[in-house]
Amino acid sequence: MRYTRNWLLASALALAGAFALDVTPAQARTDVTIYANVAPPPMRREVMPPPRHGFVWVPGHWNWQHGRYVWRAGHWMRARHGYHYVPDRWEPHGKRWRHHPGYWAR
Repeated sequence: MRYTRNWLLASALALAGAFALDVTPAQARTDVTIYANVAPPPMRREVMPPPRHGFVWVPGHWNWQHGRYVWRAGHWMRARHGYHYVPDRWEPHGKRWRHHPGYWAR
């Protein structure tokens, strides 16, 4: 009886662990709306490096950190089959500016 109970407990823990590891970035996405009272600076000119197989170039953009704009340089991101990348952007929202983070879309 004791052996059966231990075996059931071990099986349940292994199954729970398998489900805990099945998290993809698309499932982990959270939306945080960022507003700034000042328009972002002009975009910086970046030279895109030569294409890399299996990767997508994410252009640089302005982030809002600690009450000011900070440039985030462009970088390569591993491509997701069946998706395309929509880059970050800032849009006017009344008298403020609203940040729309980049994301993967089908």
